[in-house]
Amino acid sequence: MKQLSFFDTSAAIANSLWTMHIDGASRNNPGPAGVGVVIDKDNEPVWQEGFYIGTKTNNQAEYLALVIGLWWIQMNAQKGDALTIFSDSQLLVYQLQGKYTVKSPDLVALYRCAQNFMQGYRVTSTHVLREYNTRADMYANKGIDEKKSVPVACKQALHQHGIFI
Repeated sequence: MKQLSFFDTSAAIANSLWTMHIDGASRNNPGPAGVGVVIDKDNEPVWQEGFYIGTKTNNQAEYLALVIGLWWIQMNAQKGDALTIFSDSQLLVYQLQGKYTVKSPDLVALYRCAQNFMQGYRVTSTHVLREYNTRADMYANKGIDEKKSVPVACKQALHQHGIFI
């Protein structure tokens, strides 16, 4: 059996710090909708995208931004990494924190999918004012304007959770 010394770095695991700003936009609520996701790893930008998600409510768009961002995190982060989610949706953040229950049938599957995708990460969620979420908002609107599709691999992962975009 190998004994680890104080200076042995083979057992040390450096966890990364991820931040994710998300926003959903729906014009006419429900209406044409998009999501914006901005992800940084250790304070360096790594993914910024906007996607069109069809006709959705604003709350559905907010949750879809979350699960699309979490899908990307699952593909790129290591279990045990820290993730801070920033959203200007007080409803979404308070539901993630357990302060509000998820009552809307349209959001239950999205909430459960998010909970599943967050397993294994050290996740915190923070409500921010809209003016501190401008990049995610810009990408959400860009997604609507440019009609950029959600990646096929993401759609397939979401289908496994009963979510169809």
